Amino acid sequence: MSTLTIEISPLLEKNIQQLVFAGWFKNIDRLIEEALHRYLDSHPVDLMTQFIQEDIEWGLYGDD
Repeated sequence: MSTLTIEISPLLEKNIQQLVFAGWFKNIDRLIEEALHRYLDSHPVDLMTQFIQEDIEWGLYGDD
């Protein structure tokens, strides 16, 4: 396992602590790990690359 240090807003921290306190997650580490897994599973690199390219095209040429 690797250790990461992150900074989050007080509101986000409060929401995270509420989920852990309510028993949805064993601890904050498990919640963050699950959130990262879900994000990475739903945002494959190919799809992100496509979206970025579309944004660049739109930025350069608009949607005409």
